[in-house]
Amino acid sequence: MARRMTLAAAAAALVCCSAPAAAQVPLPPLGGSPPPDEGQPAPTPPDESQPEQQPSKPPRKPVRAAVSNERTHTRWANAVERGVVRKRPRPHARRVTRLHYDTEDGFAEVYVVLARYRDAKGRHWFQVRLPMRPNGRTGWVRSGALGQLHTVATFLRVDKHRLRATLYRRGRAIWRAPVGIGKHGTETPGGRFYIRERLRVPSRQSLYGPLAFGTSAYSKLTDWPGGGVVGIHGTNEPGLIPGRPSHGCVRLRNGDIVRLGRLMPIGTPVRIG
Repeated sequence: MARRMTLAAAAAALVCCSAPAAAQVPLPPLGGSPPPDEGQPAPTPPDESQPEQQPSKPPRKPVRAAVSNERTHTRWANAVERGVVRKRPRPHARRVTRLHYDTEDGFAEVYVVLARYRDAKGRHWFQVRLPMRPNGRTGWVRSGALGQLHTVATFLRVDKHRLRATLYRRGRAIWRAPVGIGKHGTETPGGRFYIRERLRVPSRQSLYGPLAFGTSAYSKLTDWPGGGVVGIHGTNEPGLIPGRPSHGCVRLRNGDIVRLGRLMPIGTPVRIG
């Protein structure tokens, strides 16, 4: 009995001595982190008055894509501002010209869009054909300088050797006719052009017949008012077609130009050669 009492007393003494030590161990609050050890400085809270530093974004990869193939699918637009046209799609590249709103005859100017480009900073550019001298010039303009893109599926081929013109729609020939072109000294220029304007003529007996199209091509001297623009129009001298009677324009018999007028929209690419 005395031995059991001694053991009980010793156990009670251990419990009494252990309790204060256990009470000194702090318990972490629910859902939080344990407090720092005594004697260690508390971590400094972030300074919320300073803006958070965002990691810099890597430059985008430039992307170029074709917009028109100038045979079965061509897109064009009018200018909505007089944007600077540059040699390359860069803000400080050499300037070629400025866009303009109207043609020489007061119609809304047309630009065929060949390609689009997004540079490393996300700026969008369009490559366009330019109706200016020398023929065949192209350049790059910021996309915002052009309005809505329109699409045509037609393509006009003028063969200067065979003196014939053919209109295609989605690659299929839908119209053919003999033509008259520029004589020696005022040759019809060769190259890639497009239809910019369409004019109805009051009298079929005029030099231009009942209908005329203005192109983006320029010649030394043409029958076009103001000179320079290569037109595709009717004639009051049908006996000279096919042949080389003009000052640079492409002439058609009146019946042929009327039928072409029903089939060929503004923006149609024209290949002369």
